[in-house]
Amino acid sequence: MIQILSKYVLLSCIAFAITGSIQAQKYTLSYESQDETLDPSIQKGIEKIFKKVYPKLVKDFNPQSQKHVTIKIDTAYGGVAYAHRGAITISSAWLHKKPEDLDLVTHELMHLVQSYPGGAGPGWLTEGIADYVRFKYALDNERAGWSLTPFSPSQSYENSYRITARFLLWVSQNYDKNLVEKLDEDLRTKTYTAETWEQYTGKTVDQLWEAYTANPEVSI
Repeated sequence: MIQILSKYVLLSCIAFAITGSIQAQKYTLSYESQDETLDPSIQKGIEKIFKKVYPKLVKDFNPQSQKHVTIKIDTAYGGVAYAHRGAITISSAWLHKKPEDLDLVTHELMHLVQSYPGGAGPGWLTEGIADYVRFKYALDNERAGWSLTPFSPSQSYENSYRITARFLLWVSQNYDKNLVEKLDEDLRTKTYTAETWEQYTGKTVDQLWEAYTANPEVSI
């Protein structure tokens, strides 16, 4: 019993070796890290992104977004990052591998702003919007080596992430510059349907994709 209790106390002490809290306008970030070996510049970089990007996302997409965000650096998580219940979890292994890829936080912050209810719409569109937002709002995608995926005839708008994001950029530039904001609002209010694309552009999503494949150039 004593040995078990001792181990528990030790684990509870190191659970979050590094913590911090910052204020950005009326929004607060709590930073919690299990990894003391990460370069301190990573925490500073994440805090900078939160300060500069999150207030803009809230203003442009969802003024009702949560005012407090928690970002956790997890040594056990095997993926890259995810957002869930108001918090963002990032793999410390990924940050060791790609310490310059901090704008993944921009993508995850957008998921918090999205806050779509269950059954709001297709997952490929949710992720496509988040990567579109990373493209538009990130502080340093170039340093991370991150860019929208070049067009290929084998692609589909349902491929999600950067492929869908590039398609959204093309539709925005050719049909409706506010398309992504409108799609985001429709998903959040659960009013998105297959006919939504035609409502805003005069074409179905399949017709838009056909036009995109014929001339996929975008201004970047």
